[in-house]
Amino acid sequence: MVEVCAYSLESCLTAQRAGAGRIELCGGMAEGGTTPSAGLIQLARQYLTIPLYVMIRPRGGDFLYSDTEFMVMQADIELARSFGADGVVLGILNATGTVDEIRTRQLVELAHPLPVTFHRAFDMTRDPLEALEAVIRTGAARILTSGQQPTAEAGLPILRQLVKQAAGRIEIMGGAGVNAQNATRLREAGVDALHLSGSQRNESGMLFRQAAVSMASAVPGEYERIEADEEKIRAVCSLC
Repeated sequence: MVEVCAYSLESCLTAQRAGAGRIELCGGMAEGGTTPSAGLIQLARQYLTIPLYVMIRPRGGDFLYSDTEFMVMQADIELARSFGADGVVLGILNATGTVDEIRTRQLVELAHPLPVTFHRAFDMTRDPLEALEAVIRTGAARILTSGQQPTAEAGLPILRQLVKQAAGRIEIMGGAGVNAQNATRLREAGVDALHLSGSQRNESGMLFRQAAVSMASAVPGEYERIEADEEKIRAVCSLC
């Protein structure tokens, strides 16, 4: 399985053409992925024929959520379900760096029968093997992880450990820096799926560019667009 993280309808369609098996739909690219808009969820579901998983993340930053943020996550799960999502993606931690099993389980039960992916909040836990058992206890279907390293390739030793310890009880999906050059090595580590954005930067079509004012606090800026690249995704899919 190759899952593509997409931030726009255009990227969703590009990934589908390239042979992706599933879409993780996100907003907030500069924040590492947040809950997408209702309109984007609705249109993605309308135009995609492959499974669609929706990110449930109320803000960027850490994964220690307040009571009000937890309420928003619950509402967003209901919204994603109402638009026909095939699954949701989420992750909640305790201040001590452990998985918040109680609230994660509540969201897993709320999402049922939609499966839940526990996202890379996993990579911010204090002990990946301890966190693996905790996520399994919540009832989540899979874990997205880079093996607690900046890239999945660098995290191969931990990914192998996770696959071995999971022993088929939960899917392990390797993500972060996945490309055609390392996909085979990641597959050989035993992961159940690969996750990538396969993106490229494109210049904005704006002719006039206001140099004195910026609306963006982080990249990408106003005058560049980041979208999925069909050839990059197709190259990985061809190896899987």
